Amino acid sequence: MTGVHEIDEPILDPDDASGQDQDFHRNSPQGDPACLYGLVGEVARAGSEGNETNPYAIAANFLTYLSCAVGRGVYLQVGNTEHHPRLFSLHIGRSGRGRKGDSLALVLKINDAVQALDPTLCPQIHRGGLSSREGLATLIHDGFQHGNREVPAITDKRLWVVESEFANVLQQSRRQGNTLSTALRDCWDGVCIKPATKNNRIFASRPHVCLSGAITPNELTGLMSTKDLSNGFANRFLMIWAERTRITAFPKATPQSTVEHLAQQTHAVLTFANASNHLERNHTPMELSPGAKWHYGQLYRDVLCQDLGNDRVTAILERRAPLLLRLGMLFALCDLTTRIEVEHLDAALAWIRYFTDSVQYVFLSAKDERLSTKASQHVELVLNFLTRNPCATRSDIVRKCFQGHLSKVEIDACLDHLLGLSPPKIKVQVMARSDGLPGGPRRAYSLVS
Repeated sequence: MTGVHEIDEPILDPDDASGQDQDFHRNSPQGDPACLYGLVGEVARAGSEGNETNPYAIAANFLTYLSCAVGRGVYLQVGNTEHHPRLFSLHIGRSGRGRKGDSLALVLKINDAVQALDPTLCPQIHRGGLSSREGLATLIHDGFQHGNREVPAITDKRLWVVESEFANVLQQSRRQGNTLSTALRDCWDGVCIKPATKNNRIFASRPHVCLSGAITPNELTGLMSTKDLSNGFANRFLMIWAERTRITAFPKATPQSTVEHLAQQTHAVLTFANASNHLERNHTPMELSPGAKWHYGQLYRDVLCQDLGNDRVTAILERRAPLLLRLGMLFALCDLTTRIEVEHLDAALAWIRYFTDSVQYVFLSAKDERLSTKASQHVELVLNFLTRNPCATRSDIVRKCFQGHLSKVEIDACLDHLLGLSPPKIKVQVMARSDGLPGGPRRAYSLVS
């Protein structure tokens, strides 16, 4: 899987008068330096210096680790929902080129160094092998009876799951009766992991589970089922494409002095967040500054709800808004503040753009991506046309908006898409004919105010 799909036959571009074959080559997704804000950037650059490891993969793993270590004490109130900075990240890269194991090495070293300073700040780490809801609940259980012995509860519910073979999770989820994906969805939401059957009494309340996964693109596209897309499992993951940035025969290790320096800064962040107080929930509220509130409002109406013209891609990107807020919380905490500023949202937005580019690259062929882009452009043309012509018939849209250059099938698909959005962007009004001509009532389209 290279992100460039082979095409069996030349496909001619109707807009290309020369009749030459279309060029479907494209660049692989690259992270924006804006992603590497503050301490996150320091860790990423230190871990990639002198070796092949992608700094953005290191940054994603560090963010996920940090989101777990912070715990459920820090929260952001949005409506009736309390957002804790939990992340699920998924590193996508081809086998041998993604350097997926190397991208975790420095983060694990930082954790060890922080643990030496204060073990109460660090979460439990589980190095993969999840297979069931019950197995996950056992790692942070509320206590259970084992024969005549009472097994005491695990009071610290912070759990960082490192799944270097995330394909295993997808394969387990496809088994009949397996509810692992449901349990992981509940964990991302912060909902209790309840037993799947009456006979199994192992459960975990108030979980704070974060997950760092790694997978090849072929495994992801081959194992990600329609069910995973429709039930919201896939869209809880921050997916990024990241492969080695250089070829180095003799990679250098990060100096121990650098590891200790980064650990000291991480220790300061976790101490500021009062991470050791893992028994108390919601002890540290966060807020958006007035400027950040205005900025988020603009993003929410535009980038965070933007439709990309492909149902599968749109489904995976459905949770861009809460992901942006959770990332913004982490960037603010790294600056030792509970107030999220514009610069924290901008760093988070850079990750959302990287996430979007990665999903399009992996799940769409170059040809599909071009068609998806065209479909989005058609939608924008219809919306702009209805802004100027508030009550237009389908015939008006065919003749006046597209000047007859777009097929009626494509226009119908465009109108269906706009009507099916949540909330709908347009509405249909049925009107009696006023021209005296035979036929049924006419339908007119207008924007939803």
